[in-house]
Amino acid sequence: MDLADKVVLITGVRRIGASVAEELARRGAHVSVSYHVSADDADRAAAAVRDRNRRALVTQVDLSNADACRHLVSATVLEFGHLHALINMASNYLSRPFDELTESDLDQTLAVDVRGAYLCALAAVPHLRAAGGGHIINFSDWVARSGRPRYLGFLPYYVAKSAVVGLTEALALELAGDGILVNAIAPGPIRPSSEMDDAEVEKVARATPLGRWGGDQEVAKTIVALLESGFITGETIRVDGGRHLK
Repeated sequence: MDLADKVVLITGVRRIGASVAEELARRGAHVSVSYHVSADDADRAAAAVRDRNRRALVTQVDLSNADACRHLVSATVLEFGHLHALINMASNYLSRPFDELTESDLDQTLAVDVRGAYLCALAAVPHLRAAGGGHIINFSDWVARSGRPRYLGFLPYYVAKSAVVGLTEALALELAGDGILVNAIAPGPIRPSSEMDDAEVEKVARATPLGRWGGDQEVAKTIVALLESGFITGETIRVDGGRHLK
């Protein structure tokens, strides 16, 4: 898909999503972005899109709410007239020891990472069909893509990101006849958390075969590659510098 004048909806632009939005605008796309609580991040992402002389829309949304997901997609189509790609980046990153987990922790994580992506896909598909086909890109995690948990304290997150892989594969099969390609990205060490100290950042870099963190652009470039492909579907692609090999 040539991105010039295409319309892309991105859920979640708090971290890497902002860089993705800017890169898609640089390649000619108009971008709709959503946020839950990070309004400033969404506004900065939209400003970066407009700086590329592309149109941008910002919408606040609770992705656990089906009506809100439908409104997000409808608002995007109303603003731009079309929808060509949906990128489900929003995520509930929960780290909590097992003995502190509550009944709601799993529900809340699944509600955003899996159910939100599912609901947005349901709302987006009629518009993608109307455009003659399109793309859905979900976000998993390199650990979940590797098929086994590696770290304590991430039970809801791991379960949700594993479910994203299944959602991606099932959607890809269901929608192939419509010319809608569905894939997922499983990032590894891309951008250090602000809570990590220098020693922790360096430890992760050493544990990565390529010896460094990837940076936002590695994810953005992978998204562009998937959007430009007409024959990759049902895949979950690790962007982790080989981290899963160790």
